[in-house]
Amino acid sequence: MARSLEGFLVLIVAALICSSAVASVFQPISDSHRSVALELFTPLEGSFSSLAETYEALRTFEVLGIDKKSDINTAACQSVLETLGSSSSALKDLFYALKVNGILKCEIKKDVFEGVTSRLQATVSSAGALLDFYYSVGGLVIIKDQTSKDDLYLADAEGVFGSIKALSQSDGRWRYNSNNPESSTFAAGLALEALADVVSLSSSEIDQSLIGATKNDILKLFDSIEKYDDGAFYFDEKLVDAHEHQGPLSTTSSVVRGLTAFAAVTSGSLNVSKLPSGKILGLARFLLGIGIPGDAKDLFNQVDSLASLESNSVSIPLILSLPATVLSLTKKDSVKVKVNTVLGSNAPPLTVKLVGVFRSGSKDTSLVEGQELKFNPESAVYAMDALPKSVDVGKYTFVFEMVLHDPDHLNLYATGGQTEIPIFVTGLVKVDSAEIAVLDGDLGSTETKKIDLAGGNTVSLSANHLQKLRLSFQLSTSLDHAFKPHQAILKLTHETKVEHSFVVRSSGKHFEINLDFLGLVEKFFYLSGKYNVQLTVGDAVMENSFLKAIGHLDLDLPEPPEKAPQPPPQLLDQKLRYGPKAEITHIFRAPEKLPPKELSHAFLGLALLPLLGFLIGVSVILSVRDSGHFSIEIDLLPSEFEPVGLNVERQEFRLPLSIRTVKLLHLGVNLKNFPSSSVPAMFAVLFHLGIAAVLLLYGLFWLKWDLFTTLKALGFLGAFLMFVGHRVLSHLASISSKLKSA
Repeated sequence: MARSLEGFLVLIVAALICSSAVASVFQPISDSHRSVALELFTPLEGSFSSLAETYEALRTFEVLGIDKKSDINTAACQSVLETLGSSSSALKDLFYALKVNGILKCEIKKDVFEGVTSRLQATVSSAGALLDFYYSVGGLVIIKDQTSKDDLYLADAEGVFGSIKALSQSDGRWRYNSNNPESSTFAAGLALEALADVVSLSSSEIDQSLIGATKNDILKLFDSIEKYDDGAFYFDEKLVDAHEHQGPLSTTSSVVRGLTAFAAVTSGSLNVSKLPSGKILGLARFLLGIGIPGDAKDLFNQVDSLASLESNSVSIPLILSLPATVLSLTKKDSVKVKVNTVLGSNAPPLTVKLVGVFRSGSKDTSLVEGQELKFNPESAVYAMDALPKSVDVGKYTFVFEMVLHDPDHLNLYATGGQTEIPIFVTGLVKVDSAEIAVLDGDLGSTETKKIDLAGGNTVSLSANHLQKLRLSFQLSTSLDHAFKPHQAILKLTHETKVEHSFVVRSSGKHFEINLDFLGLVEKFFYLSGKYNVQLTVGDAVMENSFLKAIGHLDLDLPEPPEKAPQPPPQLLDQKLRYGPKAEITHIFRAPEKLPPKELSHAFLGLALLPLLGFLIGVSVILSVRDSGHFSIEIDLLPSEFEPVGLNVERQEFRLPLSIRTVKLLHLGVNLKNFPSSSVPAMFAVLFHLGIAAVLLLYGLFWLKWDLFTTLKALGFLGAFLMFVGHRVLSHLASISSKLKSA
């Protein structure tokens, strides 16, 4: 039990280390993103549900360097051809069809491109909404890139630029259309992309006043940027409309794509002095800080926007990361640093310096002076030979600085100045002078025993309510500094499983606790008997954290008074609660006494005797041999019925012997009122068949069906019988009324 608890304690410590150390450490795109992308972007039967999803998958694979085109190419190109060739395709579908074709290079005929170009140009001329401009102008730019049509320009590029610019707001955000007063940060990113495409399709230079006004809009937009404590910057959507609402990731990605696209086409990049490179780096930190998204759309937004930052002309972020943020003094780990772009590419030539090491929560004095890390070109890792000697067990903040070698790179790359990274330094903690004693009031110790907290020995003590229990020990680091762990707890557990925990206080290296049993009798619920004594000392940086069973204490407490507090009810043992239950032996009721089988068989024979007599009588009648005919006396013989061998005087007719079975009519079956007309006769036959079907239902209910199935069938059959029966009775009533009137 102690070992399992100790293992659990180690897991808790490891979790604390990981959760704390990774809080401000940003890692570039890795193989983990590639594995997740293959899981999230899985085509169903070789295709995705829409061209937009197809493009997002292809773009994500393209950025991450995953070759999956062959698995998607056939179905995707077929969808692209159908969309571009259809005159009824939506503008959005045309846009994404062109995007997909830009990656897959499907075989599109020239006349198809010309038809789509004409349609998109017509849309640009009549567009009034931002999305119409975004899809149409963006589609024309894609066609220009795919067909190498150098003469593809907008007729009035400056007018289109002004129409899009007219949707901007004073705070840098954009409206989706002129009829909607609500502005959107997400729409600002779309507008910047559309404006960049307009500049690309302009045959002449756009008015610089419009370009300057757009740059000012970007600066205003960055005034509303939000920030986390770890230096990550992000944009959030403030639009209230739930239909238009976008999350921080999609909003930030939209702005990043728009910003980088606009900066790439305008003469001269954005004013970096007004737009600090730290904010560009902060955007990269936000996109990387979300980890690996579990949603396909989010993963696309993350990867695509990071790819835009990777190749932007504003400022390329450089990410400083540590392969390990937990360093062990016992293993003599060293500090290792990697510097990459957001997609994991190698950084330009630079120097990484360790400018300071501070204890967690204190930045008064650095423990080390500035040190330059050595660069290993084979592994592209900057490293120190060993940890500074002044670094002891504990949590620290390491401050690094990147210095670019080429001055021309200062305006091209964003290093972010100094980078602070939390680091855990773990090691063994010395445990000394551990002892436990029973004190007899002011007379001093009556029973003191040394304990080895690192070993396996246990002690046995006894005390009463007039005595005290004292436990003391010392903790120190490898540099002989005092060490204060996160937890130092003494626990006493009664044999009835009632537990009592006490925090062990410290003063420097010395830890001590005194339990006065006279003042604890009520807390102990006056429970005398055997108590197991256990000490827990643990910390995230203490490699030898322990949960030690010290021994047991026989405690003699006075009898409880009448109104003494009762111990709380204890939880059942998990094994007793969820373990196998005792086997239950069922005792069935003894069967009732039954009559002898002979008597039962005799009674059955008597019950079947009338039926047997009926069957004998029927067989006798059917066996009567005559001239092969039978007679039916009919009061009214229908004129349309012409029987075979009719004798008018006796009003009887003869039928062939082949229908001898109808001799049952000799038993008294009355067919005098059976309808003679064809339609009423049909309803009469159906009515009698329905009655027979009801009798069949009785048999099925007795032999096979349950009550609910029988009632369902009876409901339909009953409605049928009501209909045909009503028709038959109506016919008979009409005949009766005619006879009476005659």
